[in-house]
Amino acid sequence: MANLEVIIGDLRREIGEMGKTLTYLNRHEAIIFKVRRKIGQAFNKMYPKGTRKRKILGYCKNTLLHPVKYIGMYTSGEGKNRIKGDFEIGEEYLQYGKLIFPKADSPEVSIVIPVYNQIHYTYLCLASILEHTKDVSYEIVIADDVSGDATEHLGEFAEGITICRNETNQGFLRNCNHAAKSARGRYIMFLNNDTQVTEGWLSSLVTLIQSDDSIGMVGSKLVYPDGRLQEAGGIIWSDGSGWNYGRLDNPDKAEYNYVKDVDYISGAAILLSAELWNRIGGFDERFAPAYCEDSDLAFEVRKAGYRVVYQPLSKVIHFEGVSNGTDVNGTGLKRYQVENSEKLKEKWKEEFKKQCVNTGSPNPFRARERSMGKPIILVVDHYVPTFDKDAGSKTTFQYLKMFLNKGYAVKFLGDNYLHEEPYTTVLQQMGIEVLYGQEYLTGIWDWLDKNGKEISIAYLNRPHIAAKYVDYIAEHTDIKIIYYGHDLHFMREFREYELTGDIGKKRDSEYWKSIEFSLMHKAAVSYYPSVVEEEAIHDVDETVNVKAITAYVYDTFLDNLNQDFAKREGLLFVGGFAHPPNADAVLWFAKEVFPMIREKLDVNFYVVGSRVTDEIKALEQPGKNYRQGVCFRGGAVGALPELPDCHRSAQIWSRRQRKGSRGHL
Repeated sequence: MANLEVIIGDLRREIGEMGKTLTYLNRHEAIIFKVRRKIGQAFNKMYPKGTRKRKILGYCKNTLLHPVKYIGMYTSGEGKNRIKGDFEIGEEYLQYGKLIFPKADSPEVSIVIPVYNQIHYTYLCLASILEHTKDVSYEIVIADDVSGDATEHLGEFAEGITICRNETNQGFLRNCNHAAKSARGRYIMFLNNDTQVTEGWLSSLVTLIQSDDSIGMVGSKLVYPDGRLQEAGGIIWSDGSGWNYGRLDNPDKAEYNYVKDVDYISGAAILLSAELWNRIGGFDERFAPAYCEDSDLAFEVRKAGYRVVYQPLSKVIHFEGVSNGTDVNGTGLKRYQVENSEKLKEKWKEEFKKQCVNTGSPNPFRARERSMGKPIILVVDHYVPTFDKDAGSKTTFQYLKMFLNKGYAVKFLGDNYLHEEPYTTVLQQMGIEVLYGQEYLTGIWDWLDKNGKEISIAYLNRPHIAAKYVDYIAEHTDIKIIYYGHDLHFMREFREYELTGDIGKKRDSEYWKSIEFSLMHKAAVSYYPSVVEEEAIHDVDETVNVKAITAYVYDTFLDNLNQDFAKREGLLFVGGFAHPPNADAVLWFAKEVFPMIREKLDVNFYVVGSRVTDEIKALEQPGKNYRQGVCFRGGAVGALPELPDCHRSAQIWSRRQRKGSRGHL
């Protein structure tokens, strides 16, 4: 606080000095500059920027300065159109010109845009759609509620769109319902005209709704033009009050960037199937002319047996309040917000009893994702699983998917607190909240204090990571702790000591032994990938509750396998070389074992792995006897397109380790 007071004092002094400098400059400004400034102010007052008079003067000036260019504009059809658009829409029309939308005979999505005047915003909305929607077939349906500005001849400024113009003003809700009848797409996307879309906004929504048959409606992340968050899904509390979750916060925070169920999504950007829309009957007209119809639609979607889901990858900029204002006590449409809120509470009063309770200052931890009744599991590992690069990450990734399938709400914490791509987004799109960034690096204990009572299980991976968190969780929360060791470090170090005689490895083994058994005693249960570790642990301490579990869990398996062993070829080793026992195993096998095999058989040894060392790469180079027949294929293991073929064709898959806590073959 003292430092802040000093900083504030310094800033005040600097501002005071700047004020003195400006006063001095104004007093000593040359007469010619004073006159010029005064004339400029008078001109701007008489002909304000953006007005018709100012534009006419501008065209007169430019015609004198650039006669060939501007006379050409005045005499060509395109030029006349641009000038007309400049006067009726704004100077942006000179940049984009007439918008030409692609025609789709069977559009995937019908984008319904309700409009009432505000041609400038409508045009920029359309321009952003044309620029950022290349990967989904769509049609544009303009729902014109008897606009009095240039919207009534929008077809002169945009081609390839459908315009549904009402005969009389219907209000927002009925305008949407009426225009939706003209939609031909499989999905209907309602988009406010005071929005601008960004790259991938529509394809991410379509991909999400098609990924799960239980999803009935999806919606976008809304941000203000200044970059602040407007809404990451909405919350309806049991008393009927509502929150735009995350309003005015940083939209890049972890809590706003994972796919999740929500109570409702703002009608400024929502997508649902045309079939479901028609089955529900559109927006309920008891909420006409506007407000609460989007919340009501979300409850109708759930009543029909579907989920309402938020998609953070669909980012839409929303100029909130342009269409209907912001004053709930005025005479505009916004006044219906209060009235319709009461109608919403009355219609869904039984459902509202099941919503989270607003205590006055509620913790939205569960309400923001509708995880009421779900067990929550916190998974901690060294970093976001790089599932296509190493076996440990693959194991963690498979179990994360299993937890989701079992109905858990999953939170993932990587001990490096980094947002690593593409892996973080993969987890977020699965519905996993990934805790990253400075906020969690410096505040993870506060986060556990605040939300710990909602978390059922902490699933801690690896001894060097689990040791950082186990004591705080055990002492400050009632969370059940599960420890997954991946392998026994003390056994690995001891085996290396037996191979090398390095006394330092023996000391390392004793160190890890104390760490690992301490963790196992603090955990409710410990898991390892094989019975080898389970037996080794019980040889030391029979009281440890430890079990062997399957490392990989798959929904499907490789098909088209060649069952004729004689037609299969080669030995195959797959593993990430950031794990030292893997590198040691390949080098040892290639130098000590494989030459003896080659004396008897003409067979190749295929090595597939990530984070390869130079020593491993050198195995493929000719010149040494043991290098003959060694074929290396590097890169991210799971990303290699030929890896499934390697698995299908190899005669033997080798995973033999000398230094690991268990041997593989």
